[in-house]
Amino acid sequence: MKYEMVNYKLGMFLLILLRIHASSSKPNVVILFADDVGYGDLGCYGHPTSFTPNLNKMAEDGLLLTSFYSAANLCSPSRAALLTGRYQIRSGIYPFVLSPDSTGGLPRNETTIAQILKNQGYRTAMIGKWDLGIGKDLVHFPTNYGFERYFGIPYVHGACPCEKCFYPDVGCQWSVFGGDKCGFDNTYCQFSRILNHQQPADLMTLIEDYSSFARDFISQSAREGSPFFLYYAFNHCHFPQFAGKRFRNFTERGIYGDSLAEIDWSVGQVIDQLRENGIENNTFVFFTSDNGAALRDMYYGGSSGMLKCGKATTYEGGHRVPAIAYWPGHISPGQRSPEFTTTLDLLPTITKLGGGSLPKVTIDGMDMSSVLFQQSKSPRDSMFYYSAFPEQKIGAYAVRYKNFKAHYYTEGSPQSGMYNPDADCHPNNTVKHDPPLLFDLNEDPGELYNLNMKSQYASILQDIDKLKIKFEAAMTWGTSQVNKPKDRRLEPCCKPGCDPFPSCCRCD
Repeated sequence: MKYEMVNYKLGMFLLILLRIHASSSKPNVVILFADDVGYGDLGCYGHPTSFTPNLNKMAEDGLLLTSFYSAANLCSPSRAALLTGRYQIRSGIYPFVLSPDSTGGLPRNETTIAQILKNQGYRTAMIGKWDLGIGKDLVHFPTNYGFERYFGIPYVHGACPCEKCFYPDVGCQWSVFGGDKCGFDNTYCQFSRILNHQQPADLMTLIEDYSSFARDFISQSAREGSPFFLYYAFNHCHFPQFAGKRFRNFTERGIYGDSLAEIDWSVGQVIDQLRENGIENNTFVFFTSDNGAALRDMYYGGSSGMLKCGKATTYEGGHRVPAIAYWPGHISPGQRSPEFTTTLDLLPTITKLGGGSLPKVTIDGMDMSSVLFQQSKSPRDSMFYYSAFPEQKIGAYAVRYKNFKAHYYTEGSPQSGMYNPDADCHPNNTVKHDPPLLFDLNEDPGELYNLNMKSQYASILQDIDKLKIKFEAAMTWGTSQVNKPKDRRLEPCCKPGCDPFPSCCRCD
């Protein structure tokens, strides 16, 4: 016990030294990660009735990216890719998404942005939707991946008994599935701090609770003179939409617009706190979304804008997302960049900013500092699009190479709308293409005009074929974490150990 106490004190002393050294030279980092917000949803991306003044202001004073991609088209895999800088296939976060009864989760040997920065003396915290597993004894909880503090709902709030989604007492809108029952077959909702839990979460005040936590974390870090990393993963705007008193019936866009306005308000709260603490000029802020819009929800969901289809497809609407970078004094205001960048690129970029070293594994991301800070070219020239239900024998469904994109397979999804006017987006519409469909995304971002029969593009298809073969020959598929056995006893419960489970878990 004596030696353990000595080691503990030595560890704390070294951590304090790290933070004293880091505070004088390293920028703070904030990632704002929206859920199911599509390419066409924000005012600064052209939506006529969305109310997003704070995000618009970020874009006016920073850099708006028009060819930024999420590495995956669904929640769990996209979060794994962002935090590790590696395609979700490598970490086994496939097929589809993890659920509350999953025994699997992000493998513990994967290194996250939080772990890298923590090793450089950063304070680290996460807010919101984790979606990368909990597991037995919290083995996959965020605090095991470099986050010192966590406050949020670990999974999608749609798994909660949220009969009230809008102030003052409006039921959740499940228009596509019928009725207004919120959630699946689960009767819980977890609202977690590091070790103690608040249940159930109150969706009417959730954004205010999240914002207060963010402001407190930023303020405390500033007072201590410590650099910090804040990963703020909103539960908005995943279905079912929700909004409290402040934003109920606030926008012209209806339910989705009200939910989106809550995100925007909270973004403003974060920026205001940075400004109040005098650290705005020493903080890199990046806003983006986990995947494209959930078009299944029609006007209760988001917008892909000019892009084809949406969430859970490998069309542009599933992967290309809004992205805004903000850092006064380092990013020139009022910039727009068409350079090709992805969520994979955040880890190497932030690692460099924080003075860290990349993990000794294959990293698919690339340092995009040249795009962010020099208004120059991106080092990236390719990306591989995987199905929501990927198979090793097929590999990537599509490949982007420079400004061209080849589809070897296309597939619709329920997430992109069974009533979508575009039949290509419908579920179970899986088609193999030989030769692959080919689009020039600079001239045709909506993927309307197939070029594969034009002789002048034959060499482009050959180049993409070679690239795909080489990439897939070197790809190592991780064991699927999603396909590991389920255990309903792992589901968060208001009354742990109660019977009959899970009906006894319902929060009164």
